[in-house]
Amino acid sequence: MAVLVGKPAPDFTAKAVMPNNTINDAFNLHDHIKNHYAILFFYPLDFTFVCPSEILAFNKKIDEFKEKGAKVISVSVDSHFSHLAYKNTAVSKGGIGDIQFPMVADLKKTISADYDVLWDSSIALRGTFLIDKKGIVRHQTVNDLPLGRSVEEMLRLVDALAHHEEYGEVCPANWNSSKKAMKPTSEGVAAYLSAHADDL
Repeated sequence: MAVLVGKPAPDFTAKAVMPNNTINDAFNLHDHIKNHYAILFFYPLDFTFVCPSEILAFNKKIDEFKEKGAKVISVSVDSHFSHLAYKNTAVSKGGIGDIQFPMVADLKKTISADYDVLWDSSIALRGTFLIDKKGIVRHQTVNDLPLGRSVEEMLRLVDALAHHEEYGEVCPANWNSSKKAMKPTSEGVAAYLSAHADDL
């Protein structure tokens, strides 16, 4: 698959269902995320199995993403009509309810193809992309269909990117915002490992 890390996030303009349930006929990724971090995540289909759990998990944390200056956008190959029906279906009936981030309709499958997550020319795999404030992809993962992703991990990665940008430090294994980071020098590595190797 294509490695997009370090490259500009492929831009797109498409129909999207917005948080207030209006339809934006010309939702543009770069315009929407300008000067923000962004989590762009792909899922296979509306009204399926693992997908609603992920969508609801992202929505549950939407205020935390906002506090970190990050916007969340979802994409699937469904139409905007399907997205709206999905939102208008109660969670108890297999829907997702009042989701508070844009849901992009990739009916022509070009967005999924541009991000190289299109599977068997039919649906998107569970691709997740962290985009920085300059529109550069800084992280990507792709899960197979049965494997739900970790929303907590995406929050952690936003924190790690923000920490690196602010302090110039790098974030070692299992780092979170309550832990020490590392200076990117030989001395910094030695100092960090001397103090924290046993905690890894």
